[in-house]
Amino acid sequence: MRPSARLIKMVLLLQARPAMTAAELAAELEVSERTVTRDAQALSDAGVPVYAERGRAGGYRLVGGYRTGLTGLARDEAEALFLSGLPAALREMGLEDAASAARLKVSAALMPSLRDASSSAARRFHLDAPSWYHEPETPELLPVIADAVWDDRLVRVRYRRGGGRDHAGTEVARELAPYGLVLKAGIWYLCARAGEDFRVYRIDRFTAVEAADERFDRDETFDLPGFWAERAAGFARSLLRTEVTVRVSERGSRMLAYTGDRAAAAAALAEASEPGPDGRRTLTLPVESLDVAYGQLLSLGPELEVLAPESLRTRFADAAERLRELYR
Repeated sequence: MRPSARLIKMVLLLQARPAMTAAELAAELEVSERTVTRDAQALSDAGVPVYAERGRAGGYRLVGGYRTGLTGLARDEAEALFLSGLPAALREMGLEDAASAARLKVSAALMPSLRDASSSAARRFHLDAPSWYHEPETPELLPVIADAVWDDRLVRVRYRRGGGRDHAGTEVARELAPYGLVLKAGIWYLCARAGEDFRVYRIDRFTAVEAADERFDRDETFDLPGFWAERAAGFARSLLRTEVTVRVSERGSRMLAYTGDRAAAAAALAEASEPGPDGRRTLTLPVESLDVAYGQLLSLGPELEVLAPESLRTRFADAAERLRELYR
């Protein structure tokens, strides 16, 4: 941090809190306590009324009533503030310092009785975006793309395709208008306009990104959350390429939503038959493939019986027989 920026941050910290010890200031500013002492003297020499109190309850304070005129939010700080509940996301996009400065300026501008609002909220709410058992990796090109998103600047990219057999692994060049970023289960995605169409790209598949000098005119009607929800639902539906017929118990019906696609399970249960004498219902369930269905539905154990296709029923019967022999 540059000395001038550090001095400003020190003033804002002292304005936002009644008093801070040298150790507390050193930790916040990431400097030594000796540097804090020198900075306090520099501020005092410049006319900022900083004074130190000795003793157990001592520390650095501002003369009562002093207000700095540095509390106006810069554009990047205001934008970063809306993401201040996502510290990991801010770090990965290169916005952590901007968010920190924004929070300090807001704290300094608040009435004394409200200055603990941010810490109070932080003690009660936290968003942990990455999924379980997944070590998140920050895409190297994310900060460049994030800058272009904030600045409405076109980007020229090279993108490694995935998925389909005909194109997997091939690279394509594109010019994109980057509209928004989405962090889903620890994976970053870019929602961008390519020509006249809006598409979704995985950030970790970009092999090169260059921000252009020219900006694009943003379509103000574009709704990022709505667009993402629609594309995510469409993608999930596109994976469900086959169907299986099953009978499930009441307990199995409740468990079904946790074994695969939640929306598909809910729709299948809504159209299922009435429970029979044994309490089981018959339903047709869309699945990604028979192999995937085998892995997912086997977790329901005796709460589910596969009726069709016969090949999957045979696999379940074989698994049941092996389990019987194992626990015999």
